Amino acid sequence: MKLRFCGAAGTTTGSQHLLEINGKRILLDCGLYQGSRKHAYDVNCCFPYFDPASIDCVILSHAHIDHSGNLPNLCRKGFTGNIYATDGTRDLCQIMLADSAHIQEGDIEWLNKHRKREGLAPAEPLYTQQDAERCLRQFVTVSYDRPLPVSDGVTVTFIDAGHILGSAQVLLEIDDEADGQRKRFLFSGDVGRGGNEILRDPVPVPDVDFVLMESTYGGREHEAPPGAGDHLAGVIQAALARGGKILIPAFAVERTQQLLFMLHELFTDGRIPDMPVYVDSPLAVSATEIYRLHPECFNDEVYATLFEKQNPFGFENLTLVRSVKGSMELNGIEGRAIIIAASGMCEAGRILHHLKNNIGDPRTTVLFVGFCADHTLGRRIRDGEKEVPIFGELHRVRARIEIIDSFSGHADHSELLDWFDRTGGPKKKTWLVHGEPDHAAALREALAAKHSGSVEVARLGEWVEF
Repeated sequence: MKLRFCGAAGTTTGSQHLLEINGKRILLDCGLYQGSRKHAYDVNCCFPYFDPASIDCVILSHAHIDHSGNLPNLCRKGFTGNIYATDGTRDLCQIMLADSAHIQEGDIEWLNKHRKREGLAPAEPLYTQQDAERCLRQFVTVSYDRPLPVSDGVTVTFIDAGHILGSAQVLLEIDDEADGQRKRFLFSGDVGRGGNEILRDPVPVPDVDFVLMESTYGGREHEAPPGAGDHLAGVIQAALARGGKILIPAFAVERTQQLLFMLHELFTDGRIPDMPVYVDSPLAVSATEIYRLHPECFNDEVYATLFEKQNPFGFENLTLVRSVKGSMELNGIEGRAIIIAASGMCEAGRILHHLKNNIGDPRTTVLFVGFCADHTLGRRIRDGEKEVPIFGELHRVRARIEIIDSFSGHADHSELLDWFDRTGGPKKKTWLVHGEPDHAAALREALAAKHSGSVEVARLGEWVEF
């Protein structure tokens, strides 16, 4: 049995890991590498480590684009097998892959205008919205904890990872024809923190022989424990005293739903006064509707509310905004209001229009509830720059900037160590992926210090046998 690291080795994006078992090829995840436009296109377009037509099946851990986003391209280039995923993952992929295709088509349209002026041939997107739709026809959904044979001598079981809706640890039970041994191989996917306001905690997996583990937050601890209700209430109360709007850049999937759930609780408990709340993102609106359809992913508290005839993601003063016209009308709002809009890093989407119109107003509060990568507009605002470019024009930052970092869906260093400790079995070999080199190395050192099995940091393109 062999494993090759085809992506998310030495970085946190582009998750792709190829298993060769009993003469079959199984791909774990097929994510987009995310970086500068040209470099990302070069990495994503061609699948340098395997021929898509040679893959027998794909097993998908969850719907985030760095794990699922290159599936339409894989199918476009010749993959015809099944894509195994949980029900929640498939439903989120239906909207997220279409959105990814829409963004790529828009980028290429802009790029081709420049190429035409330079006399260059037009470029093509990695895939279209039609490719994304056709890819969905190859999905086969499997509920949590239901073993399913997927290849000769290989059975998969999805076990809740507590990261986003439908996210799973992938357990493969393998009868290896090469040495006649039975092996249990666990791919962590992305590990949730536990204590999530909506989702279940990651479920421990017993009797594991080999581990493929994420290391995103190796060597780093989150600034606050899960649960940010008091902090959020305090930020809102202070913002109301200033009399302006509260703008919250938020990722459309998971972060927006967390915010809605917490706001619902704060309104219900009377900890913040009633005020209009707007979710201004078509993708976030669709994702919120999908969340309501998957109670199997919810923790006990949220699950119980569903049977008390309450909608945990809705309340009287909430307005879900899909149309461009509706979004533009928010510019005319006077007085207190909360506007949640994508994207979380302020690199695209409707949040840019709200920032353009409000960031110069000292009454405005901009609340960041998620990670912003280096060099993004969100990071520049978070870091305190006094003047930032929005739509090519410089804008003075007079708004109040607030940050709540405890919303992260990724386990931090201590939580990753705890997840590993609770994973049972000998864990003879562990390979670390999905982490920048320094963070993967820090996690490897910590695991090696307390565990007798082999722990290695994966290298891009490397084959390992076990």
